[in-house]
Amino acid sequence: MENNHEHDRHLAELERMNAALEEALKAAEAANEAKSSFLSNMSHDIRTPMNAIIGMTSIALSHIDEKSRVQDCLLKIRTASTHLMSLVNDVLDMSRIDSGRLALNEESFSLADLIHDIAVIVRPQAIQKQQDLQIEIGQIYEENLIGDPLRLRQILVNIIGNAVKYTQEEGKILVRFAQRLVGSGTSEEGKQQDMVLLDFWCEDNGIGMDEEFLQKIFIPFERVNSSTISKIEGTGLGMAIVKNLVDRMGGSIDVESKEGMGSNFHIEMPMTVEVQSRKGLELPAGSSVLLVESLPHRVEMISDYLEEAGLEPVHKDSGLDVVTWLTEAQYENRMPCAMLLGQELEDMPVLELAAHVRQSAGPGFPILLVSEEDWAQIEYRAVRSGVDAFVPCPLFKSRLLETLSALLNGRRTEEGSAGAMDVDYSDYRILLVEDIELNQEIAVEMLSVTGVQVEVADNGAQAVEMFEASEQGYYDLVLMDIQMPVMDGYEATRRIRALSREDAGSIWIVAMTANAFVEDIRLSREAGMNEHCAKPIDPERLQDILRNRFNV
Repeated sequence: MENNHEHDRHLAELERMNAALEEALKAAEAANEAKSSFLSNMSHDIRTPMNAIIGMTSIALSHIDEKSRVQDCLLKIRTASTHLMSLVNDVLDMSRIDSGRLALNEESFSLADLIHDIAVIVRPQAIQKQQDLQIEIGQIYEENLIGDPLRLRQILVNIIGNAVKYTQEEGKILVRFAQRLVGSGTSEEGKQQDMVLLDFWCEDNGIGMDEEFLQKIFIPFERVNSSTISKIEGTGLGMAIVKNLVDRMGGSIDVESKEGMGSNFHIEMPMTVEVQSRKGLELPAGSSVLLVESLPHRVEMISDYLEEAGLEPVHKDSGLDVVTWLTEAQYENRMPCAMLLGQELEDMPVLELAAHVRQSAGPGFPILLVSEEDWAQIEYRAVRSGVDAFVPCPLFKSRLLETLSALLNGRRTEEGSAGAMDVDYSDYRILLVEDIELNQEIAVEMLSVTGVQVEVADNGAQAVEMFEASEQGYYDLVLMDIQMPVMDGYEATRRIRALSREDAGSIWIVAMTANAFVEDIRLSREAGMNEHCAKPIDPERLQDILRNRFNV
């Protein structure tokens, strides 16, 4: 009897094991099927931009004497290259997430700078589709935070980019940022740190998603099958990466959507507040500021900011009212300390009004432009119309008041400085360490527009020799590749730092490499490098590094 009972127990155990093995087999088969489907889709998605790059290159070569045709081809090649790079980055990110090797960085960053960067990235795409993209700022308690700004930007750009991508032409997209106070937390070192909860919403009236796809939107290797979006490119990995990053950063993400009615994403992200001394603002308390704007919500926001700083806003919404009021103010000797010129007026373009005010009020009257426009696009016209400084939207209180303070006290502002000179670094010398000839040519060409002198080393060992043989202070900057024959960039940097000469410790060494992950940035810092510039080289990023180094 006992033997029969033991036999039944063993049999039941075997059945449970078989059932578990069958479930594991089904899961493995489903995963393999999803990955096979993903690889098939990826083959198509990678070949699409590659076909454009190869095809447009052939067309450009066959029309080499037609400048406009070649220019059109080059623009399309740049667009296709950017898309191809995003595909590669998505696959690499997903691979690192799956293997548990994705590391997050902890550094100080400005929320205002982050959101402005995001706006610069996504607005051109929305403008191209004639969409109404609004980015609004709610209650913000702390702008200086600690976290991984690169990954946070990746999350937000992915969601807003999807809203633009999956919303029809002339559609509407509303993006909102706000913060909530959540007390304090404990750091890894056991220190108490103030915390805020960053709230992010992205709402659109695009094509939306059905219930079936909503259930698997965050699953990797899954893509929705729909004739509506069959021509929209992408890996289908973006939202899986977003979900993993949000989870890793201790946040939460929710999505509501109905097919044909749009989608609404909401992210809550706990952020650590950076402890730093507050900047002192030199503002003339009690002075009036002429606020020229016709958008009611913008008027309310700017007025609140000015009043909190002890200033008195005087609001006008038309150019005619401004000219009349300023004429009377000049006559009665009660001129405002500055004019804040907004984005829209009832009766004339804002830059036309700026030119009128500059002519009547004279060269010393401060004019500050607050706008969603891309400053690089309008700077030439704005400066010549009399604009002294620029504050980008979405509008942050600190950025507005700091720019106004600098303007009133005669200091140059980073954006919107009138009469900014063209870059000229001809007095500086760079040592470029790069083993691939084509990459040398690209870097030298990018640097040539600044006038900087460039000398080239083919590997780390040659770079060390050239630096050691040079006079003290001969080189002002070293651009260092990482993966090179003979000696890699890490070792070359360590050897330069170890040299017994004064400039060995102070020379700026910048990693310029295809090693672009957070761990790579950390390794370059540990080796003694000052900055990190990932390949493919972004000309603007390279210019930022040169400005940071030479304009100190």
